[in-house]
Amino acid sequence: MTDKPRIAAEEYLDALAAHGIEYLFCNPGTDFAPIVEAFARSARTNAIVPRPVLVPHENCAVGMAHGYTMVSGRAQAVMLHTNVGTANSINMLINASRDRVPMLLTSGRTPFTESGAEGSRSAHIHWAQEMYDQAGMLREMVKWDYEMKRGDQAATVVDRAMEIMNASPQGPAYLSLPREVLGEVVGPAATNRGHRAGPRPPVPAGDDIEILATWIAQAKNPVIITGMLGKDPRDAIALETLVDRWAIPVIPYNTRYFAIGAENPMFQGSAPGPLLAEADLVIVFETDVPWLPSKEAPPANAKIVQIGEDPLHARLPMRGFPSDMTIAATCLSVLEALNEELRPYAMPHVEDRMARLTKRSEALHAGWKAEVEKAGKAETISLPWLNYCLREIIDRNTIVISEYSFRQEYCPLSRPGSLFALSSAGGLGWGFPAALGAKLAGRSRMVVSVLGDGAYMFANPTACHYVAQMQKLPVLTIIYNNALYGAVRRATLDMYGQGVAAEEDGRLLADLPAPNFEKIVAAHDGYGERVERPADLPAALQRAVAAVKSGQQALLNVICPP
Repeated sequence: MTDKPRIAAEEYLDALAAHGIEYLFCNPGTDFAPIVEAFARSARTNAIVPRPVLVPHENCAVGMAHGYTMVSGRAQAVMLHTNVGTANSINMLINASRDRVPMLLTSGRTPFTESGAEGSRSAHIHWAQEMYDQAGMLREMVKWDYEMKRGDQAATVVDRAMEIMNASPQGPAYLSLPREVLGEVVGPAATNRGHRAGPRPPVPAGDDIEILATWIAQAKNPVIITGMLGKDPRDAIALETLVDRWAIPVIPYNTRYFAIGAENPMFQGSAPGPLLAEADLVIVFETDVPWLPSKEAPPANAKIVQIGEDPLHARLPMRGFPSDMTIAATCLSVLEALNEELRPYAMPHVEDRMARLTKRSEALHAGWKAEVEKAGKAETISLPWLNYCLREIIDRNTIVISEYSFRQEYCPLSRPGSLFALSSAGGLGWGFPAALGAKLAGRSRMVVSVLGDGAYMFANPTACHYVAQMQKLPVLTIIYNNALYGAVRRATLDMYGQGVAAEEDGRLLADLPAPNFEKIVAAHDGYGERVERPADLPAALQRAVAAVKSGQQALLNVICPP
């Protein structure tokens, strides 16, 4: 290898590795030739570079990077094919953007020279794949985008992308890589990355914590609403300390992470409505939509506090929720500061509130138990029964990926960092590839992916099963199969409950007759089973878990009529 001049693609892979990027999730095309050569050279020289993972669909590649980062906390990189591959990835990119997941999304750029350069156009598609502004189609969803102009930029371009991606609030960045530039002969790359310390995450002002502590002490009916709290597992530990000491109920509303376990009496369900209506203090932690103003609202005299790294959610075009105090800080820093500030307080009313909320928690659990008992005797499987049966297979070491139907009300969790759910952007097809990424990051842990039938199809399941097979990632996929686009039906009935569409139960454009999904996993040497009766579900789950523990991916097609 000593007689071969070094190319920019080698410097690029070196720079990724220098930033701790362990995997490059690839869906390749004709623009990848320098990257392929660079990987081949690294294998000969034992250079430290990311491991390439071949993924046969772009959504799966981006979803895997998302899932890996959720579990590991470390940003990864994706490389796709020119404009067409980039376009295919945008659905999953939107999820990563709204969930503030750092990710270096890259794609080749069709060669810009028609002849005369190493890597000039050599295929018919190289003309039609060129765009005036390739990054324009995704610019709104990334924090930074750039096209590498010269081979000797490779190190500094990656440095720039990584420092912006990881600065608070985190998010994806995009880099396009022309083939000629990646193939340029370069000398050793110069970088000053060792002298580019990023800014620290924001922390609250002392005055704000003092005021908020006073408001908590004065409040008779405070409530905490969470959304993205728990992205850092330490958030959940600090939250539990606060609410257990001061008897503050928690509503994880459309939560994307584990915030509090359902066995804790301060977990008061996942719907804000009842407690919100009587609250005199509403503390919102990292929640873009803390309630639905068209359906519910806190009392007009209630104090509202919005907390988050970007508490205004500035990337959302319209958001009109009130706030009497807005704190730009991490959840962890606020919770730790509050726990310390409140330490000397005495609140005589806390004991009564604790008793009242504990009694309410007992009533809620009794109601959930009654739902399960009724569901277990039914002729068909329902959401409460499916979730209840999951209790027997989900232990403290399990990672749950939810893209539809997981509910802690019926299947309590106890470990921070054990639950990850679809972004509020709602880009379907995320759960299955995210589960693969989560398994890659946590091979010793069982990963259970709970999906709707529509979400499973959106995931390009053949590509996902292929990756699970080739990369030896045995995950358990459970499909809540109601043969229906439930969100479409609910929206129709919500707007036109007395309309003509309602006369047909709102099923127009919502019916989704489903094939035998269990046969798709079988084509990839996986274990598949169809389950239709409630009594059969517990044993089917045990068989699926046994397959996963033996190293085989598994899928249960659970039929749940609406």
